[in-house]
Amino acid sequence: MVERRLTWLVRIVLLWGAAIFLKLVSLQVLHHQEYAKKARMRQELVVPLPGPRGTIYDRSGQPLAMSVPTVSVYINPLKVPDLEVASDLLARALHIDRTPLDDAMKLAYENKRGFLWVKRRIEPDEAKCLLDMHREWIFLEQEPQRHYPKGTLAAHVLGSVDFEETGNAGIEKSLDGDLRGEDGQMRMLTDVKRRGIESQLDAEAHPGAPITLTIDERLQFVAEREIAAAVEAHHAVSGSVVVMVPTTGELLAVASYPTYDPNLPPQPSENFARQNHAVSVPFEPGSCFKVITLSAALETTHLTPESLINCHGGVLALPGRVVHDSHAGLGIIPMAMVLAKSSNIGAIEVGMRVGQQNMMEYMRRFGFGQKTGIELPAESGGKVRKRWGTTSLASVSMGQEVSVTTLQLAQATSIIANGGYLVRPRLVLQKGGQTLPAGRQGTPKVRVLKPDTVITMRNMMEGVVLHGTGTAARLEGYSVGGKTGSAQIFDFASKHYTHTYNGSFLGFAPLTNPAIVVVVSLNGTHGNAGFGGAAAAPVFHTVAAEALRILEVPKDIPDEPVLVAAKQDTDDLAISEGDPDEPNILQDSDEDGEPAAPPAPIVGPLVPAPRNGEPEAAGPKVPDFRGMSMREVLAEATARGLTVQPDGSGVARVQKPPAGAILRQGEIIRVQFAR
Repeated sequence: MVERRLTWLVRIVLLWGAAIFLKLVSLQVLHHQEYAKKARMRQELVVPLPGPRGTIYDRSGQPLAMSVPTVSVYINPLKVPDLEVASDLLARALHIDRTPLDDAMKLAYENKRGFLWVKRRIEPDEAKCLLDMHREWIFLEQEPQRHYPKGTLAAHVLGSVDFEETGNAGIEKSLDGDLRGEDGQMRMLTDVKRRGIESQLDAEAHPGAPITLTIDERLQFVAEREIAAAVEAHHAVSGSVVVMVPTTGELLAVASYPTYDPNLPPQPSENFARQNHAVSVPFEPGSCFKVITLSAALETTHLTPESLINCHGGVLALPGRVVHDSHAGLGIIPMAMVLAKSSNIGAIEVGMRVGQQNMMEYMRRFGFGQKTGIELPAESGGKVRKRWGTTSLASVSMGQEVSVTTLQLAQATSIIANGGYLVRPRLVLQKGGQTLPAGRQGTPKVRVLKPDTVITMRNMMEGVVLHGTGTAARLEGYSVGGKTGSAQIFDFASKHYTHTYNGSFLGFAPLTNPAIVVVVSLNGTHGNAGFGGAAAAPVFHTVAAEALRILEVPKDIPDEPVLVAAKQDTDDLAISEGDPDEPNILQDSDEDGEPAAPPAPIVGPLVPAPRNGEPEAAGPKVPDFRGMSMREVLAEATARGLTVQPDGSGVARVQKPPAGAILRQGEIIRVQFAR
């Protein structure tokens, strides 16, 4: 009996052992891969490691956009014991609306989804609150967040990113492929509550390439500050400023107003503010375009700055309309004065001599009607009409029936400033630590204007600043060339020009070797105070002065003139003040309706001084004009065959070169008059 029991016990043990053995064989051999996979799914957690976007720097290495680590929260709805209680807890901790969260959690539970984002990139105090709850169905994950440490500074240049860290505007969009990082992956061994025990790095995350822009954050700040103040002061709709190095095309500042903060989510009301008005919004340039008209005239006709142009007393009848100058009374004046006084009728007369074909050719040469190729999305190429009407040539000659961007005007101005070459604007200085070559690879340098045309245009544009419509753009210690523009805005609904304006100013400094080009545009100004000379030129003055200081450009004229005492006769004073024959070239108000500015300081000659060791060229001696009226000075200069550039009114007080000096060929005598 005992032996039988032992036998059965042995059989049971053997069967039990066999069953265990077979089970082990099944687990370890037959179904090893299957069970190992299930074990890994329960014990291992695959954690993605997002690669941060590359940092964007200004030209001096200051960060303008960077990625910083943040925490996001998600849940497993299938493990939540009570969905309503959970949604209430999360809504309170994360400061979000409970109702949509509750609906999302229920929908995920019904669809058997074990993952639901609750809130991305939460605040540190919110993360601490969640950790203190110790809920096994709440998970925190680190993510990079794009941060713009300077706030609104250069917002239109930098752009922004969406929740997926994908660029949606500006450099962030156009160079998204370079800035985007490469994601990595890490495996983590967890316990039953999914708490980490140990980890293993499968693939390392790599950040995106760093980008260095040509922008200077100091100058960008000044440009944005000044254009914002000008827009507000003149009740304009928008404004923009572009600062460019004419020889390389590097953009030191690209400012647009109104602006926005790329750190904040976009709002529907911000659509207008997010437009880059310097690059994407074209406008009629008005009188600024006369620079192109006169440049084409110097190249394609026999006109010179001294050529006389009939301005018809300020009124010109064209087929179907009548054109008026903003200051009536201009008769026959030199072409240089057409630019200085910004005569519309004078520009039309010049444009008629240039002709339609030549005008179209030089518009194309200056880059109008085509994109500059800057590294920004949504750039506008402006508009140049292919079919011209009866009076289109007249309109284009004075800056109508053509639309341009502020950036295009900067590119065109750089042609005159750099010696006559077309230089494309560039915004990216380095990519991935490698300095990019200036210009487009394989593209030859394109000459647009002859060297002598460039020098002539610079001198005429200096006249605009010295005694023309742009006197508010004068700089202390620097010679300046520029041009104002005040274009009426066309209403496409009524098909008429309105009494709102695009007030603009383009200019460069110093005159003989320009280091910077600055273009300012205010759109939607009102009245005389909103014209280019009154609204845009002061912005140029401040921005250009700061740019020259930052670039450490040496001054080329003395800050203060050295006044020479002169004996005056009372009869001369009386004659000069009331002489009806005195030329009325300095008393006209400019195109912006502003009175002529106070006399400018006498500056150096328009031609460079001889180098050390070089003999001065022989020439006539400079007469002593001190104490003479303007009529007497001009008469004396004409009799001697000399060229005089007057400034101010009254009697001659200061002259440059001084009396008795030997004039070199092409040198101009500048005489400052005062009462």
